[in-house]
Amino acid sequence: MAKVFTLDKQNKKIAGVCAGLANYFDIDVTLVRVLFLVALIVGCSLGFWAYIILWAVAPDPSRS
Repeated sequence: MAKVFTLDKQNKKIAGVCAGLANYFDIDVTLVRVLFLVALIVGCSLGFWAYIILWAVAPDPSRS
């Protein structure tokens, strides 16, 4: 079965984007959250826009 990126509503803090990415790449969710925070601070709001776009396009497993 192919891996599919979805929001993770069980381990979410805001929308489940970081937890979903961590599940997809099989890494620690804290690392993903730190990377988004660093991107937000350093990357001229790149982390913010990446999070919003992923939140908008990622399927919600509870709706399917």
